Amino acid sequence: MTVKEAPEQLPGPTITPSAQVSIVVIAFNDAGHVGDAVRSALAQEVPGDTVTEVIAVNDASTDGTGAALDDLARTEPRLRVIHRSENSGGCGTPRNEGLRAATGRFVMFLDSDDVLPPGAVRALLSAALRHDAPVVSGACVRRELPARRDVPWQPGLYREAAVHESAEASPQLVRDTLCVNKLYEREFLAKHAIAFPEGRFTYEDFVFTAQVLAAAPRIATVPDSVYVWHVRRSAARQSISLNRKDVANWEARIAAHRASVEIFREAGSPVLAQAAATKFLDHDLRMYVRELHTRGADYRAEWWRLTREYLGGFDEAALRAARAPSRWLARVVLASPAPRDLDRITQLASRPGRLLPPYAEAGGRAVWSPDLPEVELDALGTKPIGRLPVTIDAEPSVGGRSVLRLRVHDLYGRLAAAGPESIDVELRRRRDDRRGPVHTAALTRAAAGAAGSAAAVSWTAEVVLDLEALTEGGGKAAADPEPWDLMAQVSCADGAGFRAALRATGPGLRRRVLPSRRHTVLLVQPYATTGGALSLRVASGLRSVWRIAARRLRR
Repeated sequence: MTVKEAPEQLPGPTITPSAQVSIVVIAFNDAGHVGDAVRSALAQEVPGDTVTEVIAVNDASTDGTGAALDDLARTEPRLRVIHRSENSGGCGTPRNEGLRAATGRFVMFLDSDDVLPPGAVRALLSAALRHDAPVVSGACVRRELPARRDVPWQPGLYREAAVHESAEASPQLVRDTLCVNKLYEREFLAKHAIAFPEGRFTYEDFVFTAQVLAAAPRIATVPDSVYVWHVRRSAARQSISLNRKDVANWEARIAAHRASVEIFREAGSPVLAQAAATKFLDHDLRMYVRELHTRGADYRAEWWRLTREYLGGFDEAALRAARAPSRWLARVVLASPAPRDLDRITQLASRPGRLLPPYAEAGGRAVWSPDLPEVELDALGTKPIGRLPVTIDAEPSVGGRSVLRLRVHDLYGRLAAAGPESIDVELRRRRDDRRGPVHTAALTRAAAGAAGSAAAVSWTAEVVLDLEALTEGGGKAAADPEPWDLMAQVSCADGAGFRAALRATGPGLRRRVLPSRRHTVLLVQPYATTGGALSLRVASGLRSVWRIAARRLRR
């Protein structure tokens, strides 16, 4: 059972000396960031007390990480530093070592390249004491650096405060596999012998979190931001979650997920085992499929083999519980011995997903293709129009008159019945989600490509982009390219409507230098994101031309 909080009716928490927190920070060759992580932990305060201790575990770093930690410890008595003599190859061993050294009633974990926002421990500890909950979980954001764009992690779980009597009563908790946005009672972890996998085990938090949920504790969730997960895609050494270019990463993710499902089964919880399988389809599978077209042939062949082998053990109930795009993707992989239709599956795996034409039918059923009639695209006839994976092609032509040519594809007659009438194209700056101009155009039904073919029905429109407006309201000219994302809102005659990302098409995906009334020149580059959506990079001023030219020369 899930109990929603009513904060205004609850008494404040009673903070006692026993309600103290140990924060375990793990670090390996991260001298440039570990100080910020430790200081964010030391800065945590709760009413009437402070964090008991911060335990920093240096996993045999070969840079200045150890020295940086020792320097901090000389002036901060609450910081204890453990230096390991041999690198463990993973995150589990140093976390376990810090956990064994902890003395607080509660413990939480922090990675050296992340930070805890102010008030994180206060929010978690207050909920733990208020609800007598041995586990408390809070909101986490993925902060894209250097742009500082925050993307909420599993936001549906943290919209409001709640108390879950067990994970089995709230199986949606399985979706959050992170171990770092949570506070744990040490006695609870010890009682159930919960620890991280030792050594070189990738995605160790999957296994740790599964052990926690399988032990069936009362879990409180809070909407407060308690963890900032830094995402540095341009870093010389990629984090485990970003270093996905080697197929061994996918193999390790499958192994960790398989271990998690086995933990739930051994605990006698088929509900959580199925929830974990569904989460794998909705999250893990879609994330890797989205990137599959960027990998080489050898990677794709091995990825496909590993995935078919693993999905072959999923039962039909797990497949049906997944969202429609996810289960369609799984069934395409299961039905095909070799990689196929990379563009189609990539676009479908995007968020929001787009189902590209052609649209095949077999026996009156919507199917993936004529040669895969067993892969039924179920739910297309019953989904609300706002949740259909509609494809809108967008062909940019950037120049003296920057034009976006649009084509909205029908989907098995669903759009034709609604009657698309107009389309709004909205631009948003990715860095801060600032709304830019909105361009509106009427939709015109195009001639069908083949008589009686519903798959050939589409609607077209053309909008003229006001690129100069993208430089307004931001102070000085942006010398570095700013990414702008495009979204479309389609309105229909029957009152229905839907939002969709635009699929980048055509030969116009290249950088152009345009005259500008305000900044002399604009640099505009339409491009396709990893998932195939159309975005724009825009920079302004002569300084931007010189900076980009200099980077090219250096390369």
